[in-house]
Amino acid sequence: MAQAIYRADGEREARQAFETFRLHWQAVNPTMVRKLGEDLPELLAFFYFPRYLWRQLRTTNIIERCFVKVRRRTRPMVCFVNAASVDRIIFSIFNRFNEQWWNRTFRLFTETA
Repeated sequence: MAQAIYRADGEREARQAFETFRLHWQAVNPTMVRKLGEDLPELLAFFYFPRYLWRQLRTTNIIERCFVKVRRRTRPMVCFVNAASVDRIIFSIFNRFNEQWWNRTFRLFTETA
């Protein structure tokens, strides 16, 4: 039922799918339904872009790829002295991402501008 929300053909259909979702799940998990309802405008923001971009905008592949890189770099380090040492390693990895992406332009988005 959740997939019907973000795979809808437009925002109106997505909101209708959310209503169906809400009616079905409200009694089972009201907190989850409330949070989804609060975040719905942000979750459906991709509908304001051209249709051919929807799939790229609603995916989390870039974020997931970052966490794969973090795991790949921290897994060989089998023991850490303390939590602060883990924090330093992870901070340095994400700091490097920030430096690499600071001026990066995503080709897909500039084509629509």
